[in-house]
Amino acid sequence: MHVSKKEIEVRYAETDQMGIVYHANYLVWMEVGRTALIKDLGFLYKDMEERGVLSPVVDISISYKKPLRYGETAEVHTWIEEYNGFKTIYGYRIYNPDQELAIEASSTHICVDKQSFKPIQFRKAFPDWHAAYEKAKK
Repeated sequence: MHVSKKEIEVRYAETDQMGIVYHANYLVWMEVGRTALIKDLGFLYKDMEERGVLSPVVDISISYKKPLRYGETAEVHTWIEEYNGFKTIYGYRIYNPDQELAIEASSTHICVDKQSFKPIQFRKAFPDWHAAYEKAKK
């Protein structure tokens, strides 16, 4: 299983009145993690989009464990939890600077045609990515 790791400095604008990271910002960091994982595997999400394919989120789950604060560095770990050639479930763990778990999450994605929004089979549309995902998954 391949785990991508990406550091993110917590910016002031990402915090709320309590001085902790606003919960929705973790969704953005998860996207950063997915993008890093895809790049680690030798691909670019923009290349998929240029071929007329999108990968929307169809389900998401987040469990908040410990807060992150302005000035800290978050470490986003991302991997392929499940993959079947059509649907991908990405797993995430985000850690604080002390390597304590801040969040544990997953997001489920499918691929769709950009024009019609009809689902497509990832394994047929992108055989190279399919092979890389098969090799990298949990």
